[in-house]
Amino acid sequence: MSDPRDIPRDIGGFIRDLRQTARISLRELADRAGVSNPYLSQIERGLRKPSAEVLGQIASALRVSTPLMYLRAGLLNEKDGQGVLAAIAADDDLTLAQKQSLTQIYETFRRENARAAQDAADNTEVEKT
Repeated sequence: MSDPRDIPRDIGGFIRDLRQTARISLRELADRAGVSNPYLSQIERGLRKPSAEVLGQIASALRVSTPLMYLRAGLLNEKDGQGVLAAIAADDDLTLAQKQSLTQIYETFRRENARAAQDAADNTEVEKT
């Protein structure tokens, strides 16, 4: 397994690799993601930096997790779970489908914990009043 810190921040190359692995044309991915073909081409060539929203659309079109896409683009920090997501993304022994499943499970646990923490904070606030 490679070191998670070795993951390249070249989001365009990452998107291109995912697209080619999925055997999807540039035009087809652009249509699925709701972006223009020239814009997607510029992203893949590193000429444009996509917004978080566009990254989410591309992730959805490629059927990869949005946080994984954010991680590869350098939009997540250690507090956001970068260590876990980076380890999943960097593990060469996992298939793309396995990486997606693990990432989704991790995200679900984080959302549940955040919701539980918010509920506990809300209950504490109600008790104070």
